[in-house]
Amino acid sequence: KKKKKKKKKQTKKKKKKKRYILYINIFLNLGVLFTFKYFNFFINSLKNFLNLWGSDYLDSSLISFILPVGISFFTFQGLSYTIDVYKGRLNYTNDFILFGAYISFFPQLVAGPIERASDMIPQFNKKRKFSFEEAKLGLSLTIWGFFKKIVIADQLALFVNPVFENFHFYSSIELIIAVFFFSIQIYCDFSGYSDIAIGISRFFGIKLKSNFKFPYFSTNISDFWRRWHISLSTWFRDYLYFPLGGSKINKLITTRNVFIIFMTSGLWHGANWTFIVWGFIHAILFIIAVFFKPKLKKNIKYQNLKCIVDFFKIIFTFLAVSFAWIFFRSNNLSDAIELIKLIFKNFSFTTYSFNSSITYSLILIFVFLFFEILFRKNETDIFSGFNKVKKRLILFVLIILVANKFLSSGGNFIYFQF
Repeated sequence: KKKKKKKKKQTKKKKKKKRYILYINIFLNLGVLFTFKYFNFFINSLKNFLNLWGSDYLDSSLISFILPVGISFFTFQGLSYTIDVYKGRLNYTNDFILFGAYISFFPQLVAGPIERASDMIPQFNKKRKFSFEEAKLGLSLTIWGFFKKIVIADQLALFVNPVFENFHFYSSIELIIAVFFFSIQIYCDFSGYSDIAIGISRFFGIKLKSNFKFPYFSTNISDFWRRWHISLSTWFRDYLYFPLGGSKINKLITTRNVFIIFMTSGLWHGANWTFIVWGFIHAILFIIAVFFKPKLKKNIKYQNLKCIVDFFKIIFTFLAVSFAWIFFRSNNLSDAIELIKLIFKNFSFTTYSFNSSITYSLILIFVFLFFEILFRKNETDIFSGFNKVKKRLILFVLIILVANKFLSSGGNFIYFQF
């Protein structure tokens, strides 16, 4: 009995130590992230709040921090390792090089996907051999990723950036086009980077998780977040949403958890109230999609209408997501609200004619969507229809030549700033 009591005490002490180590690690990781990314934001927000009450106590110059590249991504990967070890999903490693390779794996370091320690470390730990098939898949994804970034995203940016920076000088139709173009731009920009990262990793025998699954074909916001930035949404789900109780307790707790997840996700993207409002909008849309989901009757009459209903659901979801992107893209809240007001002010199709730049961009979007629909059948090998080596090489050369034509308009990846 004494031995059993001692063992219980020892196990309790070990659990306490592990818990303390976990809390310290989480505090240190989030503390570094907060200091570099959010310190000035919270100080500035507090200063503005105090100024409303006539206080100038915090009217001092803010600290200028140089934001480390990819800090949000490798912080979450570090937290993943600590939590997975604590939960027993992964054995801790004494190999610093192995751990360092996981944290600083260069293809996905800057903009994801956010990988789990339990998925990545075992891959680094085993012997790998070069595989021609994996390299072929990797090359396909890399080339397609560069095409999405250079040809689609950067071309759309030539119209989107000037409109959002000087929106007062544009008509309602031009503002609407810019909003829709940005929806496509950010998708091609970010998913393009993810494809490049996943493709390059294949050359090293490392398999990264898919980060996008054709999100603009989603029928509701819940479906959208199962397809958009999957590595981030599943990270929040597993490490924050489920520990908070998920959706198992009651609707009130579920609603609270949904708002926490999306507000945190918004703040993760950047130290600006625009991102928090963006997350708030998605939280509302998500709750509506989950709690007020209409159910079609299971008879032939209603099932025949399902395709039509799904089509309109996809359109509505895209419009809702595009509306939220206005806050994501705008420099501040006042700009976002003013832009929305201008969209509805003096709205008329007759006052605007499409210029060659917009027409050209629309053609590129339709071509891109055509390939997106084709690729939905096989997302691992997007050029699976070109099985013969000659056909695939010809296609690769054509894509590279087209991409090379657009290189002069290239810019940074949008998610580099996060």
